[in-house]
Amino acid sequence: MLITEYFKKFLHSSQSSGILLILCVLLSLFIANSSLGVSFQNVLDTHIGTEIFHLNYPLSIWINDGLMAIFFLLVGLEIKREIVEGELSSFKSASLPIIAAIGGMVVPALIYYFFNHGTEYANGWAIPMATDIAFSLAIISMLGKRAPLSLKIFLAALAIVDDLGAIMVIAIFYTDQLHWEYLGLSAAVVVLLILLNFFKFKKHIYYIIPGLFLWYFMHHSGIHATIAGVLLAFTIPTNTSTTEISPLEKLEQKLHLPVNFLIMPIFALANTNITFKDGMVDGLFSNFGYGIIFGLIFGKIIGINLFSWIFIKLKISSLPDKSSWSQMLGAGLLAGIGFTMSIFIGLLSFKGHPEIQDEAKFAILVASAISGFAGFSLLKYIGKKKEILQ
Repeated sequence: MLITEYFKKFLHSSQSSGILLILCVLLSLFIANSSLGVSFQNVLDTHIGTEIFHLNYPLSIWINDGLMAIFFLLVGLEIKREIVEGELSSFKSASLPIIAAIGGMVVPALIYYFFNHGTEYANGWAIPMATDIAFSLAIISMLGKRAPLSLKIFLAALAIVDDLGAIMVIAIFYTDQLHWEYLGLSAAVVVLLILLNFFKFKKHIYYIIPGLFLWYFMHHSGIHATIAGVLLAFTIPTNTSTTEISPLEKLEQKLHLPVNFLIMPIFALANTNITFKDGMVDGLFSNFGYGIIFGLIFGKIIGINLFSWIFIKLKISSLPDKSSWSQMLGAGLLAGIGFTMSIFIGLLSFKGHPEIQDEAKFAILVASAISGFAGFSLLKYIGKKKEILQ
């Protein structure tokens, strides 16, 4: 299958920023557990904005809902590009990430439910469903040529679908109230963006300005605002020409550096801010800890590969180009990096119970670290083995 040059550039940038991302994770953990921890948390809790338009939020919200919407915009642009002319341009290849993502949500939730049904922790069933797209893509990109580009595209598409699924779960099960008037306004903006595309408006400004309104309305609707980035991306015009650069490609080129070397490191610094407390380790060896850890590590790899195997055997889907089942196992492990979205669901699940929230954060951190290290090691080993055979 054709892999677009733009996706190669995106992955190259992600590979270069992967080490920086990991350093930011370690730095954030160090700061959180040092004398600077309280001051750093106070910075993240500092409100920025104005009350006039109801846009006065803590810095952490601006990072997770604002900056990450830009990250989702970039990944959405790349996914659309691959759907139009690349690895996801056929039904068989495009359907696999969707099927795999569904399996990767259902099985982890069932594992968690098995350990925690009927307990005070039952409400956290959705915690292991999520895949952290920023960290999973950064780690697989660090493998360079030892992981097929098609596998990286598969993981990116899977993570997008997974996060959209997690957002829908939050909206349905964990949102106190949906504001339908804002959802209606969001839908109207999406229709406008589609019309702009239909009538071949090509300047970015015609899409960026409505996109800002889309983010605002989505944020106030009660649904996680990062979905606005994906919706906006899928309305940006593109083409199949190899000589004419489309508006989508131009925007993608402009977003590479700020996303990979500014937005993602800031995201890592803000979201790995976990303070270790007494009793956290004990919490890992409880049904609550088992549900999260087994759900993310084993639930993801089983769900993704089982659902993929079934649909490939039925000839509905096909494996990513030049990929093997052993590499699919590695991708399944990387999908077990739940992190930010999992932590977010954990916070929503146990409002008013900070001690349970801390236990959930620690279990998610441990599971994500194990999944990331295991997935990276497995894919690196397979890549080395293939190099030797060649």
